[in-house]
Amino acid sequence: MAASSDRNPPPFPDTVEPEQILSDTADGDSDEGEDIFVNNSNPAALSPGESQPDEVKSEEPPDLFSQEDASSSAPSLSTTAKSNGVPSDDDNDLFTDAHVELTTEQPSSSATSSSGPGPATSFSPNPAAMQPKSMEQLEEDEAEDDFDVDVAITNPEKVGDGMNAYMAYKVSTRTSLPMFRTKTFSVRRRFSDFLGLYEKLAVKQSLHGCIIPPPPEKSVVGMTKVKVGKDDPSSAEFVERRRAALERYLQRVVSHPSLLQDPDVHEFLEKDELPRAVNTQMLSGAGFLKMINKASDAVNKMTIKMNESDTWFEDKLQEVENEEQQFRKLHAVVDSLVNHRKELCGNTAVFAKSMAMLGNSEDNTALSRALSQLAEVEDKMEQLHQEQAASDFFIFSELLADYIRLLGTVRGCFDQRMRVWQRWQEAQNTLQKKREAEAKLLWANKPDKLQQAKEEINEWEARVTQYERDFDKVGVTVRKEVLRFEKEKAKDFKSQIVKYLESMLQSQQRFIKFWEAFLPEAKAIA
Repeated sequence: MAASSDRNPPPFPDTVEPEQILSDTADGDSDEGEDIFVNNSNPAALSPGESQPDEVKSEEPPDLFSQEDASSSAPSLSTTAKSNGVPSDDDNDLFTDAHVELTTEQPSSSATSSSGPGPATSFSPNPAAMQPKSMEQLEEDEAEDDFDVDVAITNPEKVGDGMNAYMAYKVSTRTSLPMFRTKTFSVRRRFSDFLGLYEKLAVKQSLHGCIIPPPPEKSVVGMTKVKVGKDDPSSAEFVERRRAALERYLQRVVSHPSLLQDPDVHEFLEKDELPRAVNTQMLSGAGFLKMINKASDAVNKMTIKMNESDTWFEDKLQEVENEEQQFRKLHAVVDSLVNHRKELCGNTAVFAKSMAMLGNSEDNTALSRALSQLAEVEDKMEQLHQEQAASDFFIFSELLADYIRLLGTVRGCFDQRMRVWQRWQEAQNTLQKKREAEAKLLWANKPDKLQQAKEEINEWEARVTQYERDFDKVGVTVRKEVLRFEKEKAKDFKSQIVKYLESMLQSQQRFIKFWEAFLPEAKAIA
């Protein structure tokens, strides 16, 4: 076919020696953590006498279709000697041999020459060797970027009456970044606005493999109590729980390098009024998890199964799935601990009340005074148990719940990479069918339909190249996002564990102080 046979390959350097090429390619890792599928071409595809080009070090390979319009002559029948009827000059075309069977093996980014097996490539990056490089690059990127943005959510306020009421939260931002109009500003947002922000970010960013922090769970029961209840302690606890969850969600959004640049984030933080977010029922809670699982099921039902050639992705996905299971088990245990402390708090209050009644009925003055003071100590213990239960919940239980949802989004990134791979394979399959159709037209000598067939082949060649580039980009992004997620997770858990231990230490010190103050009264009983 003329379009493929006349297309020139990318220019080769004139003075590069083979030894220099091999040494260059050995050190050819890109700054972003190069994916193993980029520039993995086979040296056997080159004619004998041609020098192999240097490995392209940028993410974007050169445009192979810049000269497609230059060819217009009809192909000769002698060019159909190949088994699939596709002409080729010197096997330099990436897609000349795309008739190779689609198997479960990961296809190479370039075709293999049919003249025989060539020498092994010397610049195929080892996935195990790429991981340290990616982590180093990630740390360098974070060191260079300065995300001086501090957000806080305060002053929850009930707006309206009855079932039409809703809670509005004050979102305050402090920053020194020039991308914002002022250094300090605040707006009021309702819960659906946060869900609307997540929807906008997910539509744009998740397609590239970014980890979008999930919003807090929606609770119909809790919000109904807030709407119709009056001064209910459980309603106040629910509002505080949601406020803290929204604050953590927004802090994760603004600490993400890509999401911070998004104009929707700027609008959410700065604009006084936002359009009402609708259709948000599926964006939190059980609906969010159902959406993630549905996407995973769709990936599992792919017609072309992906046999992962990069073990890093396979190992990381297995780690994420195992970690999610362990987090769910730990979250259930922490919930039991919180319930136990709440139950202990209630029993302590009953014990204190009974002890006070016993002290009032005692005739012995010293014993009566000691029992009454013991009742006061138990009242203080009840308050400490309440604080400790709240600490267990807000520090540990909520953190684990956040990361269970975050791990679901991490799985979604791996699923998105597989969907991009699937699209690439389907495009290659379609391209192969187009070439087979062209070969039939060549053999049938139907020149009137050849031009349209060539145009369709050129179009699908461009799509295959673009989809391959998309797959490489998503792979690099997912690798970087997962490494960043692991680093942030370690920082979060370290901070929360230290906070939890400090809270426990303060509680135990107060316990000791109360018992030490009561001990002389107990010894004074005559």
